[in-house]
Amino acid sequence: MTIHATPISHISLDGLEIAPSQVRGAMRLVPLLRRGAPGDLRLARRNYRDDLTIVATKGEMFGRDPHYVSSYAPHGMVIDWSEDGSPVVSNGAQIAKDGEQLRGCGMSLRVLSRMAKREAANRLRFLPLHLAMEGFLSLFFSGPEIAWQEFSRKFRNNGFESRWELAVSGRRIDGLEEALRVFEIHEDQVGMLVFVADEMASAFVVSHPDDYRALHETLLLDFYGELLYQYALLWNTAIPLDISVHDEKVTDLASLRAEITRVRDDWGKFHGFMASDLIGRTTISKPVYQAGPFALQRFITTLDPKIENHIGEAIVRDDGMLEYLKTFRLSGAQTRRAYLLSQLSAHEWQLDAAAEALQTTRHELVHRLERAGFGYILNPQVLAEAQTAMWKKRRVP
Repeated sequence: MTIHATPISHISLDGLEIAPSQVRGAMRLVPLLRRGAPGDLRLARRNYRDDLTIVATKGEMFGRDPHYVSSYAPHGMVIDWSEDGSPVVSNGAQIAKDGEQLRGCGMSLRVLSRMAKREAANRLRFLPLHLAMEGFLSLFFSGPEIAWQEFSRKFRNNGFESRWELAVSGRRIDGLEEALRVFEIHEDQVGMLVFVADEMASAFVVSHPDDYRALHETLLLDFYGELLYQYALLWNTAIPLDISVHDEKVTDLASLRAEITRVRDDWGKFHGFMASDLIGRTTISKPVYQAGPFALQRFITTLDPKIENHIGEAIVRDDGMLEYLKTFRLSGAQTRRAYLLSQLSAHEWQLDAAAEALQTTRHELVHRLERAGFGYILNPQVLAEAQTAMWKKRRVP
């Protein structure tokens, strides 16, 4: 397989219309519409009902290469496409055998080969959100190329230990299930921006309105950051927003139509502004699979601990049109861990250089790494020196 796609530099909603939001409690759901979807890329869901899912990310299913393990993979996504632009029919996603299913000790286990796997000439299966999360967890996984003595011998020899992150199912987000059940799905709707207490939670886009209707409930099955779970518990309403028709400008049906169009445009611009830490933000992306004129990519927004940060996966047509999008908002702790590693990697894992870039001291950087759960990668002597220095600093009046 040859991947010729250029990594996406930002997420763009060009070609999509942002419709006015629907609000219930702390949930604000913003529909995304696409007029005249070409229909040459179709998505469908493949259900998994296993207690545990293991994905061989590189080599053989039961080999010694790295594996990705998840206790929550309710479904996969299957895409069918045509290469000449002709419409294709979504044939459903349950017709192919997918991985090995093992049973024992009262639980089921599914072992899959690769996050994205071609199943037929124009058919690809991948694990939504897990594709992005696996990429996030593997960032800087190999560690330094130079065996700096500041790091532990085990880390110098083997790199990082297994890394993991927590997330919660959409079913645990208070109010999300009810909002998805009662809100209207527009005729041309192909996606949704999800806000919890007016904090950006996720974005979901597919290529065709029929696919969106079939996949609407998967928003409930997706996993979300723990922070959003807390927001849904703490807040019972979204911030009241009001953009109204100017009565004085309405004199006939034509002027009323113009005012309604203006209101819809204003809502769209405002909701685009609310999502500006994702939409239009610079991303670091990696193409994963080339499917004819479509490229499946995973991405992470440039890390900034002071604002919200997202990871996700997207399918982009060769003319830049967004055909699929699913995102996960990182928590503050997840961002800080990735940010610290990114700074170390950017400075060739030299503690002093990374500390200078972060405008802090070497001991403070070691302390921050230890608090972030990376103490095991450091030489015990370096840790002890930092602990002593921080203790003396706290004792200074």
